[in-house]
Amino acid sequence: MRTLPPLALAAALAATLLLTACDDDKTSADDAKNADRPGGSACAVGDLGMEVGAGAAPAAGDTGNVTVTLTNNGTPCTLKGFPAVDLVADDSKASVPADQAARSDEARSLQLAKDATASFTITYVRGEAGGAQSLPVRKATFGLPGATSTHDLTWSYGEVALKGKAGEPEATVSAFQTAGD
Repeated sequence: MRTLPPLALAAALAATLLLTACDDDKTSADDAKNADRPGGSACAVGDLGMEVGAGAAPAAGDTGNVTVTLTNNGTPCTLKGFPAVDLVADDSKASVPADQAARSDEARSLQLAKDATASFTITYVRGEAGGAQSLPVRKATFGLPGATSTHDLTWSYGEVALKGKAGEPEATVSAFQTAGD
C-alpha cells in the first residue's frame, strides 16, 4: 500500500474543500435582499431607516447643513468612506465632492449592529434664486459604498451656489460618522 506525502495530502484536502464550497447557482429571497452587499458586509439602502435634519441656509451666500441619519434595520453591516451624493435639478445634476478636511476618514469603517445609527452631512452654500451661478436643486440622491441602489431626498433648502467654469456645486459631503448614544 502506498501512502501520500504530508504535503500532497494537504493539497488534496484543500482542493476538496474548495470544490465543496462552490456556488450551486440557486437564488433565494435572501440573495435578492442582499444583492447590494458584496460578501454580505456592506450596508444596503433598503435595510436602513432614514431621518433628515437640516440647518438650512437662510439667504444667498449663507452656509447650510443637511444631516442624514441612517438606522440599520437589518443584519449587522459596514459603512466605509463617503456616500455618493448627487444634487438633481430639473435638467441637470451635479456630484457633491467629499469634504477635503475629512479625506483622512475615507478608509475608516463603521460597523452597524441592528438598530445602530450613523450619519453624514451635506454642507452647501445657498445660491441666488434664478442666478446663473446657482443650481435649482429639487432632490438629492445618495448611494452607499459597495451598493448599487440609491435613495432620493426631497430638497427644500433653496438653490445651491455653483463655482468655477465647470459649474461644480459649492457643497461637500462628510464621511460616515457614528450617531446617537
